[in-house]
Amino acid sequence: MRTDLRQRSTSPLDRVRNLGILAHVDAGKTTVTERILYLTGATHKRGEVHDGTTVTDFDPQERDRGITIFAAAVSCVWDGHRINLIDTPGHVDFTDEVERSLRVLDGAVAVFDAVAGVEAQSETVWRQADRHAVPRIAFVNKLDRAGADLDAAVRSIRERLGAVPLVVQLPIGQENEFTGVVDLLRMRALIWRAGHDTYEEGPVPDDLRAEAEHRRRLLEETVAGLHPIALEEFCTRSALSARTLAGVLRDLTHSGEGLVVLCGAAYRDCGIEPLLEAVVAYLPSPDDVPPLRGTHEGEEWERTADPAAPFAGLVFKVNSTATGRLTYLRVYAGTIRKGDAVLDVGARRPERIGRILRVQADRHAEMDRAVAGDIVAVAGLKAAGSGATLCAPSAPVLLEPPASADPVVSVAVEARRRLDTGRLAAALARLAEEDPSLAVLTDAETGQTVLSGMGELHLEVAVEKIRRAHGLDLGVGRPQVAYRETVARGVSGFVHRHVKQAGGAGQFAHVVLDVATLECAAGSAADDSAGAGGFVFRSTVTGGRVPQEYVRAVEAGCRDALAEGPLGGHPVTGLRVTLTDGATHSRDSSEMAFRTAGRLGLREALGACTMRLLEPVVEATVTVPDDFVGAVLGDLAARRGRVTRQAARSGTAVVTATVPLAELFGYASRLRGRTQGRGVFTTRATGYAPAPAPVADGTPR
Repeated sequence: MRTDLRQRSTSPLDRVRNLGILAHVDAGKTTVTERILYLTGATHKRGEVHDGTTVTDFDPQERDRGITIFAAAVSCVWDGHRINLIDTPGHVDFTDEVERSLRVLDGAVAVFDAVAGVEAQSETVWRQADRHAVPRIAFVNKLDRAGADLDAAVRSIRERLGAVPLVVQLPIGQENEFTGVVDLLRMRALIWRAGHDTYEEGPVPDDLRAEAEHRRRLLEETVAGLHPIALEEFCTRSALSARTLAGVLRDLTHSGEGLVVLCGAAYRDCGIEPLLEAVVAYLPSPDDVPPLRGTHEGEEWERTADPAAPFAGLVFKVNSTATGRLTYLRVYAGTIRKGDAVLDVGARRPERIGRILRVQADRHAEMDRAVAGDIVAVAGLKAAGSGATLCAPSAPVLLEPPASADPVVSVAVEARRRLDTGRLAAALARLAEEDPSLAVLTDAETGQTVLSGMGELHLEVAVEKIRRAHGLDLGVGRPQVAYRETVARGVSGFVHRHVKQAGGAGQFAHVVLDVATLECAAGSAADDSAGAGGFVFRSTVTGGRVPQEYVRAVEAGCRDALAEGPLGGHPVTGLRVTLTDGATHSRDSSEMAFRTAGRLGLREALGACTMRLLEPVVEATVTVPDDFVGAVLGDLAARRGRVTRQAARSGTAVVTATVPLAELFGYASRLRGRTQGRGVFTTRATGYAPAPAPVADGTPR
């Protein structure tokens, strides 16, 4: 439903913005964050990534590597508005940090490199924001670089992201001569002089006036085609006022139908003030977002952003510090104070609020209370983990937690000294609590401790964190990818009869199963319900031959069987199981018997199916000088890579290829060696693909 552009909330929550900074690695989002903090007075010195002096990249590994690894929350005030900002990682291995952050944000600024445009991880974070319906504005950064092209970057946004860009600025000067922008809403020039923190406002330069008027006209025509209020005024006056245009841009941003695009060069302090003005003008406040939905005892409940409502909040991050455990929390409704008792709904465990802290990366300031719309850290919670719902004990409601991706790479880790084994186990448990995308398990056959994560760099960072934080000397095995198994050709009418009699009550369950691939199964509606696990179960049993409670037990047993496939003990995905018939015994049948029958029956049925091994595949984007393209293409082909796109860009070539993840271990060193240190690459996960026979035959079992 459209809103009246003249109506704006006047509540205190209208002056709060919870936003994230999203981007591909090296697009400049941390620099944008640093300039925002400096300009708003939250810091008194500009932090630089290359100097290791940034506020949000405070972890030693972030400063050593020059990249953002952990999502960092900061807070500042601009034009009377409280801005709670989360600087998110740009590397694909840490995309789970982005996912957890997006779950608690109301808006985002997507940062793009003016030379590279939309890059691989840009697409990944964009799709994540789409899933959470987070409104966005765009900032095209690094317009001062050689080869910078705003129009090309905007074109890539339109073509690769499917967005409708609404460009509200025109650059003044190109590349090294970039000095400012023309504000197309107010038709004014904003110039940043060297050594000055703020812009100088003036008339549009004569040589850009015709181009600025042309672009303003295009902007008006585009929004008129998207919004009825703009269309009505445009038809009446053949133009739009600045006030109407601003209101329409806000409405289109909230609905996701349009993307406001600004530009600048954050490193040179150009464009940050207009960006902050756009954050306040266009991105939603907690008052603007729909009521939060949750469940309790099977019923759906809503929570509005009202400080007087019963308290409800969601934990999105846990961090262990030298002073204790900090739990990062988005307060969606109500108010909490120091000493309040709250309920961890999922675990049905009471907790008590110790201290409430305003977060400034690794620094904190105590608060008396936190109200709806706040993002804060809480000390004193003993067990609430990432994704936990905290609420008032008298009004429980369970909120949907952030989704966590399955790990794709594993390494074996061990303490070199036997005496440190217990300390390593404790360190790994704490690490997995802080980062849910890490998994720790013990291999039943070898007794090894296996650490699994989202990529090679992810595991390197995790292992190094244990070494530094706990002073442990670790041995680390060679990385192994997480394979999956799927059904290539299924079976029908597979019968399993579970009978167990050992004195007293026995166990009896008779099931008949059809197993098929999801691709071959008829009907798309059920396929959509497969979810991330790639498994669909249904029952066609009639006449009450298998009671409904036993049908649910069979499904639970089938899910148990998916943990290990017949090829090599890898998890099974991509199949549909249908319970077509069965039988019960009046005395010996039970839910346990049918769950056991489902597990053993599917395990045997999979042994009778034709199975296929799947391996994780990534999209690799390699940027190299033109002279080395041939060598890179040959190397990618040797790694079973399939080139999908190739483009030229200012004396460099950008090659995009689909490559099995296992083939990219150690690729960074190989690429540097083949390109005299001038080649770089990034990846993003694209899913799983069938592994060729040589790989399947050599897979560890």
